[in-house]
Amino acid sequence: MMLNLVDKIGDWNPQLFRELKGRLKFFNVAIAIASSLVLQLVLFSYKLPQFPDDTWWPEHWEHIFLTLSVIFVFTLLVAGTYLLINDLAKEETRGTLNFIRLSPQSETSILAGKLLGVPSLIYVSILLAVPLHLWAGLSAKFAFIYILSYYAILAASCIFFYSAALLLGLFSRSFNGFEAWLGSGIVLLFLFITMVMASSDSNTLNNSTAWFRLFNPWDVTNYLFPNLFHLSDGSPLKNLQFFYLPLGTSVVSVVGFHLLNFGLCSYGILQVLKRCFRNPKASIISKEQSYFLVAFCQLMMWGFTVQIGLNNERWDEQVEGNIVLLAVYNLVLILSLIVVLSPHRQDVQDWARYRHQGVSSRKNLWQDLISAEKSPALVALAINLTIVTIPWLVWVSLTSVFDQNNGHTWHSNDIDRFKLLLALALSISLIMIYATIAQLILLLKTPKRSFWAIGTLGTAMFLPSLILEFMGISPSEYPTVWLFSTFPWTAIEYSGVTTIFMAVLAELSVLALLNFHLTRRVRLAGESATKALLAGR
Repeated sequence: MMLNLVDKIGDWNPQLFRELKGRLKFFNVAIAIASSLVLQLVLFSYKLPQFPDDTWWPEHWEHIFLTLSVIFVFTLLVAGTYLLINDLAKEETRGTLNFIRLSPQSETSILAGKLLGVPSLIYVSILLAVPLHLWAGLSAKFAFIYILSYYAILAASCIFFYSAALLLGLFSRSFNGFEAWLGSGIVLLFLFITMVMASSDSNTLNNSTAWFRLFNPWDVTNYLFPNLFHLSDGSPLKNLQFFYLPLGTSVVSVVGFHLLNFGLCSYGILQVLKRCFRNPKASIISKEQSYFLVAFCQLMMWGFTVQIGLNNERWDEQVEGNIVLLAVYNLVLILSLIVVLSPHRQDVQDWARYRHQGVSSRKNLWQDLISAEKSPALVALAINLTIVTIPWLVWVSLTSVFDQNNGHTWHSNDIDRFKLLLALALSISLIMIYATIAQLILLLKTPKRSFWAIGTLGTAMFLPSLILEFMGISPSEYPTVWLFSTFPWTAIEYSGVTTIFMAVLAELSVLALLNFHLTRRVRLAGESATKALLAGR
């Protein structure tokens, strides 16, 4: 029977069969089983010396259940992450990873085999403890559906973190074997910090950071089993909202939303893995995928921003309190896309050569710039910036402007709204200037172009503002100077409409000149490559 089961696994997923065959040795399985049984025995007997009477049993079972719940999370996520990253590192060192890439199996089959097979000994240990965990939960009077919900959240967490671990393993060759410790250490630190946050009475979820809290299993576990952290006000998830939808009022909506978030994010990571597994040199995401990524991030961040605050603020007042967070999140997101989407010299040269030869003449140039892999990324970045800007335009159109000088709120007039729109244009043009500079640097023939591009962008972004701060040039006294820095918003309230408009025109002029130079460079690269090809060089 066991041989038939193994044969069926081999027929269904050869990669899973390979992983299980290499790990489920008698000695390894015996250690996993013994470790699980010893842990269960220690937990069961830990409080037995304090045994007084029958009323003591519910607390005893509750202690066992909650302790195992915490152990399951740390064991599965931390140890599983380590094993997956370490496995990929070993495959890369032995040279077998390229052999797997050449196999006829689909990427989904290979990745599923890794996810199910590499942490198989951990699964054995956890599955042996599940009966005691389930019995303890039921004996402690926890609802069976709540316990099943915990298992569902734990499984979804594993899929998400394991997928992220595989992605890190594919792109972490420069850590010389340290990548497994790095990845598992990051997960351990994340779990520890979020556990401290979830166990604090003062934490709230009425801001844009609530989305990132959905990736830790502690909040929802504390929601299902309130005695986990013994919070006086109960779980903060009770007040969870998403675009004013009261998700926290129902266990179904809380657990369902967590599962949906884990599912969508895991699906996105798996798409990246499928894209890069066969071709490690490909960009992490394509241009089309970046549009969905940015739109999804905006939906989640604004969904947790637009809600009733602690003091029953209106939605526009809630946005005002999250402006800095939203700006930082989007800045990091767009800068990351600049690094990921901007192609290097050879890729742009190939694309320009094929267009110059007329190979891709049937395609529209704009289609190429929007979706082609090797085309310059400026149009794609402009589309992503447009997606980011749309919620801000809605806010500017519908909200009132806060007057920091007088300390009160009034309905904005056309001039006030125009200033905010100009401020948005100023930020967009500045980011596009950074993107164009990065693309120009990546077209150079110098080595380590990525290093120079990142260094140049970092210097251009932070050095001017640091110099202004060091020299004591404040935005209130010299607003015009700050309008041309990386943080022009600090000078908006001290600048006139005409001044801001002129700053926008100046940055647009610089952007136009840089793009004219970039277009010329790309055209020359395509022409020179074609000439060299036709000349037989």
